[in-house]
Amino acid sequence: MHTGLKITAFAAALAATFGTAYGVGQALDPVVADRAPAHDERHAPSSPAARESGGGTGHDTTPAGGLQVSEHGYTLDLKTPRVTAGQRADLRFTVRDASGRPVTEYRREHDKELHLIVASRDLLTFRHLHPSRAADGTWSTPVDLPRAGGYRVFADFTPAEKGARNLTLGADLAASGTYRPQELPRATGTARVDGYEVRLTGGLRPGRAGELRLTVSRDGKPVTDLQPYLGAYGHLVALRAGDLAYLHVHPHGEPGDGKPPSGPGVSFTATAPSGGSYRLFLDFRHDGVVRTAAFTVRAGTGTTAPDAGTSEHSDGGHGH
Repeated sequence: MHTGLKITAFAAALAATFGTAYGVGQALDPVVADRAPAHDERHAPSSPAARESGGGTGHDTTPAGGLQVSEHGYTLDLKTPRVTAGQRADLRFTVRDASGRPVTEYRREHDKELHLIVASRDLLTFRHLHPSRAADGTWSTPVDLPRAGGYRVFADFTPAEKGARNLTLGADLAASGTYRPQELPRATGTARVDGYEVRLTGGLRPGRAGELRLTVSRDGKPVTDLQPYLGAYGHLVALRAGDLAYLHVHPHGEPGDGKPPSGPGVSFTATAPSGGSYRLFLDFRHDGVVRTAAFTVRAGTGTTAPDAGTSEHSDGGHGH
């Protein structure tokens, strides 16, 4: 998955506005500032260390995804560019080919034809959604964004056309209301969500593959029986602060026959396209519920383990 896109003048102007009314519109589905709703889905197994920054192996510096609305002849046509914060509405979009026709055939990856990520520009709100597709190629999903401001929509898919590659296309979304910008949370080594504590160790390095390990515990005891979610024991999305460059990373190992991972925690291999701050969102499933843990990390020279001893609560969610 890769890509590279411009931030629109509208979104840029938005980021400079403090405490003003943001846009006008309709509505969207919750993104990141509360608890992750329960969700129970399966993903097809993925190859180790694959599909990160640009869909490569994790050992090269493929461009990050989500920065372009069009790539390799495919375009993300967002039919709902504006919503109203706090109001539920249908988010609708179409993927079009080079001739402008809606794409109606996709390869299933991780048990879905298309994965949709919605994230706020301040990276405090995050949703991993799975919209439904109509026969005419129009995708839709209910959404309800909690706060006004600028958001980014990422469509992660592979067309069924022979030789087509995996793509992550991105488009801007505005949620109207009173906009109050917030700072990116500081780098964290632990996150807490619904009584679980998730600890992050390892480093995110620019231009070089690095290992990230996330261990889950509850009531002070390691959780060693994580359940497969969409074909893996955990899913990690990384977004670069500033332009929201998109990395989607999958863990080492596959569920196979459904046995739990060996030992506590899940490991990922990731390559950051550049230095800077990144926001990591880990989806994990336990006791039949999918939860999202969020971290801020800094990628620089050498090892970039996050600050130890700090913690934060997740504000993520999932959709069908």
